[in-house]
Amino acid sequence: MYRLMKLPYSYDAFEPLLSYQTIYLHHDKLYTSYLERLNKLLKELNYDYRYSMVELLDHLDIFPVDQRDQVLFLLGGVLNHKLYFTSMSPEKNVEPMGELRKQIEKQYGSWDAFQIEVMRKANLMVGSGYTFIVVDKNHGIEVINLSNQETPYSYGMIPIAALDLWEHSYYLDDYHKRNQYISDFFSIIDFKEIGKRYEKTIKEN
Repeated sequence: MYRLMKLPYSYDAFEPLLSYQTIYLHHDKLYTSYLERLNKLLKELNYDYRYSMVELLDHLDIFPVDQRDQVLFLLGGVLNHKLYFTSMSPEKNVEPMGELRKQIEKQYGSWDAFQIEVMRKANLMVGSGYTFIVVDKNHGIEVINLSNQETPYSYGMIPIAALDLWEHSYYLDDYHKRNQYISDFFSIIDFKEIGKRYEKTIKEN
């Protein structure tokens, strides 16, 4: 079975921006539900867990055609939530460094311009979904929006950060003010970890 990812911080690590209740419900109820439903479905389909979750995205053809969409949805829900939770850190105002910083400045001109682009893109998201920071096949950094539980892996891109824009991510704290939640995200985003992901990605691809 695929295993539950424990949070690398406490439920109240981001108060007052994100409350204990928001993080608890998001991780222990919603993310956990995606994982449990995925494992339940895979068990019914007699899956033997031969692949990692990312690898499984490329092998959906092992399942009956009428079950693939549901497997993909639940798989995306697990992968996207894991990425979201590990895109944040209680350490404050940690800016990207190293290769990631160089690439951001090469493409976007400056760190400030990149922040503006991420917030602009996130505010354009319609309905439920995520804003992702991804690495493309040329090792470039792109900011994309995907609906529901779609994953960038399905489009040949490797995600290194995710901002969850489903209402359950922010509604208890910011109500309808999604723009405030998006702005606040830059005070808790973990660019130390994201930078490590970028360097690992460009070495392996």
